[in-house]
Amino acid sequence: MIPVTMEQVKKLAPNIKPVYAQAFQTVDAVLSEFGINENKLRLAHFMAQILHESGAFTILDENMNYTAKRMTQVWPKRFPTVASAEPFAHNPEKLANKVYGGRMGNVDPGDGWKYHGRGLLQLTGRESYKKHGQRVGADLEASPDLAASELALKIAAAEFKASGCNGFADADNVDKVTKAINGGLIGLAERKAWLVKTKKVWA
Repeated sequence: MIPVTMEQVKKLAPNIKPVYAQAFQTVDAVLSEFGINENKLRLAHFMAQILHESGAFTILDENMNYTAKRMTQVWPKRFPTVASAEPFAHNPEKLANKVYGGRMGNVDPGDGWKYHGRGLLQLTGRESYKKHGQRVGADLEASPDLAASELALKIAAAEFKASGCNGFADADNVDKVTKAINGGLIGLAERKAWLVKTKKVWA
């Protein structure tokens, strides 16, 4: 087992949110449960991904407060023009329901907002909340805010393992780890930069 100390965590994330700091109190046991701290590469890849997704442990939930112009860049198929995006500008709940509604297990009106991204890996969609909640023994589907609670580290570790990332990390394949976590390669350059930093600490 490769141990993780709060000193190491705070070196990478000096502004860590208190709830995440609380989650890290049992970091070694949590990561052992999912095989993530079995070797340095897995640990470095896992830490790089959660540091990126959570803004160095400062973001609890996804910021859906977008300008119309930015929406056309992030969701070009859904918002082909600025005019089409305008009704959703600076309206997080309306935007989340638009872009996440009817997919990822979201079936009821309002599910897009209810199950928008939360936690260390920005868990998104009713299906993911239900699935990973079952893995950690918590009803995230009924209480989605728990995804950004002291359970956040365990949820992220469960998702990392379930997505096959332990094997991708063993191969030091940041592209495959990112695709498994993100569904694409968004933020790959930043994730690689984090990986350089985490390898200096653990690899």
